[in-house]
Amino acid sequence: MRSGTVAVIGRANAGKSTLINVLVGEKVAIVSPKPQTTRDRILGILNRPDYQIVFADTPGIYKGKGALTALMMRTTEETAGEVDAILYVHDGHAGIRDEDIALMKRYRESGVPMIVAYTKIDIMPKEKIPADAKLLFEAGVTCDVYPVSARKGINLKKLENAIASLLPEGGALYPEDIVSDKSERFMIAELMREKILLKYGQEIPHGVAVVVHTFEKHGGAAEIGLDVICEKKNHKAILIGKQGAALKETASFARKDMEKLLGMKVFLTVYVKVREDWRDSARLMKEFGYGEE
Repeated sequence: MRSGTVAVIGRANAGKSTLINVLVGEKVAIVSPKPQTTRDRILGILNRPDYQIVFADTPGIYKGKGALTALMMRTTEETAGEVDAILYVHDGHAGIRDEDIALMKRYRESGVPMIVAYTKIDIMPKEKIPADAKLLFEAGVTCDVYPVSARKGINLKKLENAIASLLPEGGALYPEDIVSDKSERFMIAELMREKILLKYGQEIPHGVAVVVHTFEKHGGAAEIGLDVICEKKNHKAILIGKQGAALKETASFARKDMEKLLGMKVFLTVYVKVREDWRDSARLMKEFGYGEE
C-alpha cells in the first residue's frame, strides 16, 4: 500500500478546492469564485484499497497586503515543504503567463515530486491544451502535466493514479472512515463564509470572519449561533440588508448546507459585529481562529 500527503498549490481561483472535493467525493473545502476563499490548510483524505492520498488544500497564491494575507501565504509555503508530493493546480482556461511558469519551476525545483493539474479544459479550445503543455516543457517545467476537468470528471482517474505513484509505501495515515481533519464546528463556520462570498460584492467578503459561539445537538436537531465579523460599520449595514433581508437569505442558504453536513435539522442564529481592521491584528486573528502564538 502507498500513503502520503500531497500539497495542493496554485494561484487563487485555479480550482484547487473544487478538484479536491471531487477527488475525495465529499465537500471538505468551501468554493467560490473570489480570491482567498481558502484561508486555512484543510486536509481531504482519499481512501482506495491500494493507497491513501491525504490532500492538503492551501490558500491560493495571491498578492495582497495585510497580516492575514501574509499568514495565508506562509501556510502555503510551510505546507509545500512538509509533504511527500506537490499537486500544482493551474487554470488552463486563464492561459499561461511568465509568472505562472516561474511559480511552477520554483516548486518543481524544491526537491519534492510534483505533478501539474491543468484544469477547466471543458471550457477552453481543445487545440490550446497541447500547445500549452509544449510551452511549459520548453520553459523548463519538467514534470507530468495532466489536463483535467473537475466539473466534467475528465482525466481525474489518470491524475489520481499518477499522484498515488509518487507516494511512499506504508500504512494508512488516517482511519478509512475519515475524509477531513476539520471538525463540524469548523465546517459550519466555513459554510456560512462561503455563502457570504457568493452573495455579496468583492470588497466585503475579504474582511469577514465567522465565529461559532453556540453549537449544541439535542433531540435530533442542532442549535447553532454564529457571529459574522466585519471591518466597517457600512459593511455591517450591507451584510444585514434592508430590514435584515440580505442576512436572512444568506443564513437560509447556509443552514441548508449545515443540515446536509450534520444530517439533522438546524436552528441557526446569526449576528453581525464590527471589529475594525481585524485582519491586521494578531490578537483578533488568533481569537477568530487564524494563526498561532
